[in-house]
Amino acid sequence: MSSLREPVFFSRLREARRILVAGAGGGFDVYAGLPLALALRSAGAEVHLASLSFADLYGLGLDHWIEEDVAAIRPDTPLRGDYFPERSLARWLDSQGLPGTVYAFPTTGVRPLRAAYRALLEHLGGVDAVVLVDGGTDILMRGDEHGLGTPEEDMASLAAVAGLDEVPHRLVACLGFGVDAHHGVNHSLVLENLAALDRAGGYLGAFSLPRESPEGAAYLDAVAHAQRSHASHPSIVHGSVAAAVRGRFGDVRFTERTRGSELFVNPLMTLYFCADLPALARANLYLDRLEDTVLMRQISSVISGFREELPRQRPPRAFPH
Repeated sequence: MSSLREPVFFSRLREARRILVAGAGGGFDVYAGLPLALALRSAGAEVHLASLSFADLYGLGLDHWIEEDVAAIRPDTPLRGDYFPERSLARWLDSQGLPGTVYAFPTTGVRPLRAAYRALLEHLGGVDAVVLVDGGTDILMRGDEHGLGTPEEDMASLAAVAGLDEVPHRLVACLGFGVDAHHGVNHSLVLENLAALDRAGGYLGAFSLPRESPEGAAYLDAVAHAQRSHASHPSIVHGSVAAAVRGRFGDVRFTERTRGSELFVNPLMTLYFCADLPALARANLYLDRLEDTVLMRQISSVISGFREELPRQRPPRAFPH
């Protein structure tokens, strides 16, 4: 039973005692899960963080691998290159007196990624829930839209977790509505997809990340720490969301990476849009074709092949207001 006083997302997780919150799309996506993880932890749950990683994991020593394709990233994990969001998050967590381990998966196809998830769940002693988090909303694209954003990693994660039928609760949460526009996502179609999910019983509503909340303050501090740790490659997604959480609006400048483009930072970026993961997987038009993929480039090929077969794409639509 849902109530206006409690978002459906948290109602679904009320009885969950051990929860894995995982970044779906690689890179900094796991930071979108930090406020959720902190809120669930304050409610008494044991919460673990994981990430599909773009870092050079295969260069790590054997002592960092708990299972095949599952690395445990800690504050003292050696830095390889200048891009390691999982380590910067582990260091921030440790600085706050919180458990400082972030689990990381290499970028693979669905079959090994699902096996890696199962290995991690066994290592954790089982979980009651897996929450996939996306920085942006392109995980909500079903495949027939004019632009899909950057779907490969999101779809690998979605398909992998959709096959974990043994996990009682599997949810998706997206933070950063609008940030995928520069990757070709039309957000009127995002809203259309959410409406279709709602009709199918798979949309779990939306709620905001308030600046004054403990979770909002922690998120802002963690993002600022990550931006300092990745001065040559700061996150545009979380830089935008953090600016929105602070009440900024419009073409906010926070990195040279956005030079030559115009941002539209706004309050909608502070909203979590949530969905039932199995329902979202069923709505996707090509996810079943990814089942036997082993490599990420196979996912790209499958998506391209599917797109070539489409008789038509849903055209972008302007907001009417």
